[in-house]
Amino acid sequence: MSKYNETLKSLHEGLANKEFSSVELTKEAFKRIDQTDSKVGAFLALNEAEAIKQAEAADARGYQDSNVLNGIPLGIKDNIITDGLTTTAASRMLEDFVPIYDATVVSKLKEAGAVNVGKLNMDEFAMGGTTETSYFKETKNPWDLNKVPGGSSGGSAAAVASGQILASLGTDTGGSIRQPAAFNGIVGMKPTYGRVSRYGLIAFASSLDQIGPFTRTVTDNALMLEAISGHDKRDSTSAKLEVPQFSANLTGQIAGMKVALPKEYFQAGVSQEIQTAVRKAAQQFEEMGAIVEEVNLPTLSYGIPAYYIIASSEASSNLQRFDGIRYGYRAEGVNSLDELYIRTRSEGFGMEVKRRIMLGTFSLSSGFYDAYFKKASQVRTLIKRDFERIFNDYDFILGPTTTTTAYNLGTKVEDPIQMYVSDLLTVTINLAGVPAITVPGGFSSEGLPIGIQLIGNYFEEAKLYQAAFAFEQANDYHTKHPNL
Repeated sequence: MSKYNETLKSLHEGLANKEFSSVELTKEAFKRIDQTDSKVGAFLALNEAEAIKQAEAADARGYQDSNVLNGIPLGIKDNIITDGLTTTAASRMLEDFVPIYDATVVSKLKEAGAVNVGKLNMDEFAMGGTTETSYFKETKNPWDLNKVPGGSSGGSAAAVASGQILASLGTDTGGSIRQPAAFNGIVGMKPTYGRVSRYGLIAFASSLDQIGPFTRTVTDNALMLEAISGHDKRDSTSAKLEVPQFSANLTGQIAGMKVALPKEYFQAGVSQEIQTAVRKAAQQFEEMGAIVEEVNLPTLSYGIPAYYIIASSEASSNLQRFDGIRYGYRAEGVNSLDELYIRTRSEGFGMEVKRRIMLGTFSLSSGFYDAYFKKASQVRTLIKRDFERIFNDYDFILGPTTTTTAYNLGTKVEDPIQMYVSDLLTVTINLAGVPAITVPGGFSSEGLPIGIQLIGNYFEEAKLYQAAFAFEQANDYHTKHPNL
């Protein structure tokens, strides 16, 4: 989309002032995708004919300031169900799956008049941190095509960073929105668990998964979260809370806010350039009138083992339905029921998914449940208490999102332990269920984006957006774009 230097709000003003139509905007998005996606590989499926119909309907409705998303092209991660449009979760298991209903978040975006241009690449069943475990294709980082875009929502992030669209939806189970947002120099929000309905999301780990938006700016992100939030009677975990107007009070005023800066974020393993960027951000918050104090977050180091036991255990349960009989791919030429199960799951799942199913099944098995899953659940409780203790005294936590900037393709995909460890700074947020946002926080000496992470108390996304907006206004990192 050649208008990729703009924002959702400025595109809405252009539509309202009849400078261009949604049909023109949508055609421009597909033109931009055609020009760049052979390099980036962000999209798995395009929705061109239906998108033009949706754009025509938006133009016919007209444009009011109360609905900024009307007529705006955007994309959806491929583990979120879309009526009539292939949804694969980037797996051979669901290669031919065409849903007959929409996920709640997709219905909400349709009600707002947004135009769905297509489905975005991801790690298979959202398991991975590089988008290299996708069965179909590899997505590349638009800032450097030799680097990973992050994962598992790598396609959603790369599509926004490369200017193909201005907004997309991703999912975050252990950092899968915030980490790719950091690697691509854009804004990504993981809302409080329960803020957004998971109905229609192909589950990875049900107690950790949340859907959230990618955008170029904080204001656009707040607008997207407003559109997709709210109670859903079809998801018993969605919260019965009124949805604040997150975009209404973005004044840039944060004087008096108290910011916690955990010492554990500045340790071996976090690159010196990223530590420097976070220290600089802390200084900027102080200059804006916030009170920044160092604190301890002692449970940080327990996050990785607890997360991978709990997430893998839930994944092994959720994915047992893909057996060749009820859902998905079915192996051909089998001679028995046992052979059908074994060959279907052997041929339908990729290596990373199989690894996590085996890890999860072992953790839940008789004789090992107490030693692994129960112990990990107890650690999860301690992590939640650690965050609650800090939020008794502070408005939000400041820290890095990732330990390094984006690394070369192929570097970690064959070494799962190394990839798991790189989630050190994001997984505890999912275990606690609190919200967190990544915003652009600078660039490395290689010219790669660095992400800053702000973590908030339960259902205090409005306060996070307020702080993130103030930081954004004090810098120009969000105005930089990759050259493709």
